[in-house]
Amino acid sequence: MPIYEYVCLDCQNQFEQVRPMKDADAPAVCSKCESLHTSRMLSLFFASSGGKAIASSGASNCAACTSRSCSTCGR
Repeated sequence: MPIYEYVCLDCQNQFEQVRPMKDADAPAVCSKCESLHTSRMLSLFFASSGGKAIASSGASNCAACTSRSCSTCGR
């Protein structure tokens, strides 16, 4: 089952839930305040093969990089 990320619109808590795809947009109970006033967040990802990006979130920088010259993504 996929892992979905949510944010509580009452307490701003960000949390994850493992749930079936059919329930992805159903209300999720906040893990901190137990509110149902939550919203699903956009999850980002990055994939690479042979040192070249093959899929990403569209971000201009690799999240794992700590330097200005990255041999992993070539930026």
